[in-house]
This record gives sequence, structure tokens and C-alpha cells, in this order.
Amino acid sequence: SKFTHHGRSSPQVRSGTDTNDYYFPSCVSHVTLEASSVVLIAVIGDEDTCTGFLLGGIGELNKNRKPNFLVVEKDTSITEIEETFKSFLARSDIGIILINQFIAEMIRHAIDAHMQSIPAVLEIPSKEHPYDASKDSILRRAKGMFSAEDFR
Repeated sequence: SKFTHHGRSSPQVRSGTDTNDYYFPSCVSHVTLEASSVVLIAVIGDEDTCTGFLLGGIGELNKNRKPNFLVVEKDTSITEIEETFKSFLARSDIGIILINQFIAEMIRHAIDAHMQSIPAVLEIPSKEHPYDASKDSILRRAKGMFSAEDFR
């Protein structure tokens, strides 16, 4: 497998000759990536969201000339959104999928069915639709893992 998890929790980056080791907080653990691998951020969003991330430099095409983003417009079908989401899940070069929360609501069943930590699926707000924490699948899962006593 491309990703190896270890029980580390200190947030630091180390470089080696064959691998790059990334240490994240304990909720993500430790991820080792092969030196030749490139991990991309994918975006499924409205035009403003995708434009912002593309201007930030995330736009890539894989060897099959498939982009790592989908601009969702009024005429974009839910089937196309779901198929793109599933294709991003299947791609080994994608480590994070950012999706506007209002779009995530359209394919909630597919997002909730994704149980792997990589690629991470993060729901983000859009200009027209504010973030609603009660709809976020990751926060709902995290709330189930902790009790009020854990935060005292």
C-alpha cells in the first residue's frame, strides 16, 4: 500500500532518502508516502470555490488526462457528481477531497459510505451556502467517538 500508518502523534515533517514521513495529530496518525508519489487535493465545488483553489495551484491532470476537480453548475447531474466523487476515491494520487457542503448533501449516501481515512473527505462552505456543522459527516462521526468527559 502507498500509505503506512504508525502510532505517532507529534505534528512534524521529516524527509528521508526513500520516503517522506508526515506526522499528524493522533486522529490521523502517521502517514508514510513513497518518494515518487504525489498526493493531490481534489475539489468538487461551485465555480467560485473551484476557481479559488485552481488559482491557488491545485489543478492537475493525471496520466489519463482526468482533472482533480469538478465544477458543479446548475445543469450538473447528481449522477455525474457521484461518479466523479467515486472516481476520486479510487484514484491513488488523491489524498484529500474538498467538497462544498451543499453539494455533499446531494450525495450524502456516498460520502457516509466512505469509511477510509485516505482520501479524507472534507466538507467546506461556499459563498452562497454557509457551513452547517450538524450536516458534516466527519464531525458527526467524531462526536460519536468522544464523550463530554473527554473535554474536561
